[in-house]
Amino acid sequence: MLDPVTTAEGLTVVHLFCKRTASAEDGEIVSAVEAAQAAGVQVVTVAVLGHKAELCFMALHREGWQLRDLQTALTNAGLEVVDSFVSITELSEYALGLGEDMKNMRLYPELPPAGKSAWCFYPMTKRREDNQNWYRLPFDERKELMYEHGTSGRKFAGRIVQLITASTGLDDWEWGVTLFGTNLDDLKDTVYTMRYDTASAIYAEFGPFYTGLVGSVVEIVERTS
Repeated sequence: MLDPVTTAEGLTVVHLFCKRTASAEDGEIVSAVEAAQAAGVQVVTVAVLGHKAELCFMALHREGWQLRDLQTALTNAGLEVVDSFVSITELSEYALGLGEDMKNMRLYPELPPAGKSAWCFYPMTKRREDNQNWYRLPFDERKELMYEHGTSGRKFAGRIVQLITASTGLDDWEWGVTLFGTNLDDLKDTVYTMRYDTASAIYAEFGPFYTGLVGSVVEIVERTS
């Protein structure tokens, strides 16, 4: 037996963006997700809008092999992983004063949130250019800028559930941002508003956006087959 590979704190998160191959079997896709869920993996199934992918499986678990087993099962079911993102849940250094309930929500979220079927994901990194180097700013200045950024985000409480996961050393970008909204324009309004904050306008680089619709694995597979 392989040794378990876990996080010391929080959960490992993988976003698997998939397209069907000619050998894709709906029943096997459903079985792969249900087997992972039975093993304690949280799996958010998404029908992706646009050409970048057909399906996304966002999976969270403390143990890395559980996520790898899901990935193997999905490819064996005839799906091709065309893009992916690996990250972990974390408690930001700028939010160490949070109460225990808020800490647990960030480290151990329960997804998907009820009533939030509009979904998007994008990766991001802080700039390191000579005159826009986030990592050369003093901690207190960075903390103040992130507080401003958080204040903008709290305007969307009730409309948006946000999960920011850390990917430094794990993937090509430094963070992944997953948003769950009531409506599709909730996603747009949130990202548009927060891009004017200094932490984003001056210091952030964004990767490709994926947008989709959340549902149960049975519903998503049926509607996209």
